Amino acid sequence: MKKQLFLLLAMGSAVFASCGGGKPASSQEGFDYTVEKFADLEILRYQVKGFESLPLRQKELIYYLSQAALEGRDILFDQNGKYNLRIRRMLEAVYSHYTGDRTDSNFVNMETYLKRVWFSNGIHHHYASDKFVPGFTEDFLRKALESTDASQLPLKEGQSLDEFCAEIFPVIFDPSVMPKRVNQAAGEDLILTSASNYYEGVTQKEAEDFYNRMKNPSDSCPVMFGMNSRLVKEDGKIQEKVWKVGGLYSPAIERIVSWLEKAAGVAENEHQKAVIEKLIQFYKDGDLKTFDDYCILWVKDLAPRVDFVNGFTESYGDPLGLKASWESIVNFKDLEATKRTETISANAQWFEDHSPVDARFKKEEVKGVSAKVITAAILGGDLYPSTAIGINLPNSNWIRSHYGSKSVTIGNLTDAYNKAAHGNGFAEEFAYSEAEVALMDKYGDLTGDLHTDLHECLGHGSGKLLPGVDQDALRAYGSTIEEARADLFGLYYVADPKLVELGLVPDGEAYKAEYYSYMMNGLMTQLVRIEPGNSVEEAHMRNRQLIARWALENGKSENVVEMVKKDGKTYVRVNDYEKLRGLFGRLLAEIQRIKSEGDYAAARDLVEKYAVKVDPALHQEVLERYKKLDLAPYKGFVNPVYTLVKDKEGRITDVAISYTEGYAEQMLRYSKDYSALPDINE
Repeated sequence: MKKQLFLLLAMGSAVFASCGGGKPASSQEGFDYTVEKFADLEILRYQVKGFESLPLRQKELIYYLSQAALEGRDILFDQNGKYNLRIRRMLEAVYSHYTGDRTDSNFVNMETYLKRVWFSNGIHHHYASDKFVPGFTEDFLRKALESTDASQLPLKEGQSLDEFCAEIFPVIFDPSVMPKRVNQAAGEDLILTSASNYYEGVTQKEAEDFYNRMKNPSDSCPVMFGMNSRLVKEDGKIQEKVWKVGGLYSPAIERIVSWLEKAAGVAENEHQKAVIEKLIQFYKDGDLKTFDDYCILWVKDLAPRVDFVNGFTESYGDPLGLKASWESIVNFKDLEATKRTETISANAQWFEDHSPVDARFKKEEVKGVSAKVITAAILGGDLYPSTAIGINLPNSNWIRSHYGSKSVTIGNLTDAYNKAAHGNGFAEEFAYSEAEVALMDKYGDLTGDLHTDLHECLGHGSGKLLPGVDQDALRAYGSTIEEARADLFGLYYVADPKLVELGLVPDGEAYKAEYYSYMMNGLMTQLVRIEPGNSVEEAHMRNRQLIARWALENGKSENVVEMVKKDGKTYVRVNDYEKLRGLFGRLLAEIQRIKSEGDYAAARDLVEKYAVKVDPALHQEVLERYKKLDLAPYKGFVNPVYTLVKDKEGRITDVAISYTEGYAEQMLRYSKDYSALPDINE
């Protein structure tokens, strides 16, 4: 599971460290964090501090794992939509070979559209899931294609340009064709109304029935059925096309495997080598039991400093929450910052025992909880360019119960967000008063990091399912409920005196900074990520609105939190922080019950009541106030570039790192060097 950025963090919680503006931190430190801004996006760099001082073997390991991380890019594009690769390659061909006026508004808008496609790994918004509206005309694109060498275009064999345009143009220009990548609207067929490429020719009921028949309620160690395949109906028969060597996506997976084999040769120890080799085996056989064996080995792999995620991981992109998108991150431990997370994980049993949830749903023995702060070295797949700031894996409930989980907070990415957003005026515009600004100024960075640590390290790993409960019982609502559960665990405990006792916060006032920013975000500011007239769709946004609105409503009798008007503007005011903590505890208890019992009806009712609908008047106000700040609500990264350094005999002597590559430059290079899949993957 991932911890996505709160909008407040995306704007930069470091804003609270110097709300009066001033010189950007990037300039002060001699590192340029900001690359460019377009549409609703800002592209940043992240610094891989400490890489140069790593031993050569670890540098080489990072290099090979990074190459493997980049080879899966096309897989995600295809998973996000069956036309994505062809559209990307078509636009790249036009962009690279266009000889007309590149200042013409049609070309400029096409360039922006292409940049958005790169960012979202497809033609739908990476977060809101809506299809992009092109700012260029069909006539312009048609003429641009006519002037482009046909050999550069992703035409099917024997396909004319007319036939190509007839096939592709409606996907780009017709708003009724594939309007949403992931549809979560209650009462609709979520497969037939979603553009994601995980199913072909099957209905939601057929897919659910197919996988339900596979499950054995008495199996205490179930694999995650459907995780690594596309479900299709061919000649009236429903079957899986497995993503593996020799199966679907084989050309890309073969290249991933080749780099993993090199990485295994420079692993830090035998256990890490066994982890990499087991992952290779899974890529070759596609057996979900092999994947579970890999996850168990990976969870136990704690000694090496370098670590990685590579493969089919998170299910947010599947409307049914079964299929896993491809992602990768390569990292190494931040030794100093990890002391914080190690303190938390060392006390995991205390937190579990003192949780406000029913004793029936608590783990009697918390096993294998490990947590660290990491430095990201490369991002790939569904973690690039937009990424999480925290990760907790594996996602299998029985493995987490028996063997534990790994939790990471990605320190250098959070730092980059904060530095780039230094002094942007966000707090002054949306916080209720100078008192709240001062509170977040003093404690915001610290409590934000702690909430992420608690969310990933303990929240996702807490609690248990009752015997016989299917981990997919909550179906389409499962991701929202799980993220709410982890967030609430973190919110409840960030205010606990235990954190003062452990030396993680300086005093009992610090938690209020996180409480205020969370409520402000959940009730108001995250609305800048939604187009007017739309509902909340994304699981993390639903989670935050669910928590904030539930607390607002259930605290009304005691006026715990309220929405107030001041100078014609709406603000969130927290009147009783201690009672707000009590509300978080109550909701945590209920959401844990829903999860533990697999109560689908309760999950549906809770999400639909609090998490989905948007107040249009408040939404419009927030959008207007935010627009005046000239900020981008979404941020992502370009990766550094790694190069092997060799002596005259060809021996590797070092791995150099560079931060000079631009956004379009990187994307075009990736499309050239890491693009093994054919245009159409069937």
